[in-house]
Amino acid sequence: MADFNEYKFEQELCESLESQGWLYSKSDVGFDSELALYPADVLEWLSNTQGQELAKVIKVDDSDTSRARAEKALVQRLAKSLDLPLSNGGGALNVLRKGFKDGSARFEMCQFRPADSLNAATLEKYSKVRLRVMRQVHYSKNNRNSIDLVFFVNGIPVATLELKTDFTQSVEDAKTQYKKDRNPKGEPLLTFGHRALVHFAVSNDEVWMTTKLAGEATYFLPFNKGDDGRAGNPVNPESSKTSYLWEDVFQRDNWLQILGRFMHLSIEDLIDPVTGVKERKESLLFPRYHQWQSVSKLVQAARADGPGHKYLIQHSAGSGKTNSIAWTAHQLSTLHSELGSKVFDSVIVVTDRTVLDDQLSSAIKQIENKTGVVAVIDNKNGSKSSALADALAS
Repeated sequence: MADFNEYKFEQELCESLESQGWLYSKSDVGFDSELALYPADVLEWLSNTQGQELAKVIKVDDSDTSRARAEKALVQRLAKSLDLPLSNGGGALNVLRKGFKDGSARFEMCQFRPADSLNAATLEKYSKVRLRVMRQVHYSKNNRNSIDLVFFVNGIPVATLELKTDFTQSVEDAKTQYKKDRNPKGEPLLTFGHRALVHFAVSNDEVWMTTKLAGEATYFLPFNKGDDGRAGNPVNPESSKTSYLWEDVFQRDNWLQILGRFMHLSIEDLIDPVTGVKERKESLLFPRYHQWQSVSKLVQAARADGPGHKYLIQHSAGSGKTNSIAWTAHQLSTLHSELGSKVFDSVIVVTDRTVLDDQLSSAIKQIENKTGVVAVIDNKNGSKSSALADALAS
């Protein structure tokens, strides 16, 4: 049975991650609060995976002083790339997926798991991804506030977590802490999309999350498993009800899959019906627990069973079925068998409502923004049936 003292709770979570291969920092020594990065992991990742590119900006025969100056400049260049507007290639998600440039050198900041296991070099690179959990991170230049836990990928912070034990406080206290004491203004770690992509409020009983801190306007969504048709989580006789978060969600392959194949930036251009003023709304989408589970189970079943089978997912109104369908379609389109062959030649999504059709096509295109991957079938240029036939043929 878990010890529900908050310090012990935090320790239990971190030690569980350490046993799964995460690097574990018991303090925030080495964290650069001005850049909101962990430079040692940035440089270690680049050194282990991209030595030739790194040699273009850091000379092997440099003096210690020159080398330290070059390393600092490289990390600062990474920070500038992260600070670019999200729609212009900035932010943690973009940089982890597409890398950044420094002069003539181009660096990749993560290797996500490849669709098949045929490329040994890619798998080797994937095995070198550095996941780190850090405790009590003093993130601010303006005060001594600290966040209980920060999670990094190759030195880039991607998530934060405030932890409360239900014997002393509730998950609502963690939410309040984010709303009242975690002002993102002027704080690189907390600025929407540029470093931490998701923030978790966690107790022994419940998990809630948000991708955007906005003071009192911060909106949290539940990240619970559900309890036999009810809200919350089922009893866990071995640990906290919420242990699935660090045992399953933060499991190395699962966590990198979420960052690499689920999270995406949603951009909507909204027009005020009264004033006609156009406004661009940017949202970072992180899957709810039920979305992650349903999509993952469908993809696993399709990989094991092959094409030609039927599955049913029950989704209640307002629970995010559009994104669940979009994530499923995208992942099935790149699904490979154990032998390395593609499972599906094409993925067709059929809906019975025009509004859902528009939402889905927009969602899928924003997940996979390569030209020619997604074709929207509509009546604009003739019949839908001929448009579908042309899309399949091409």
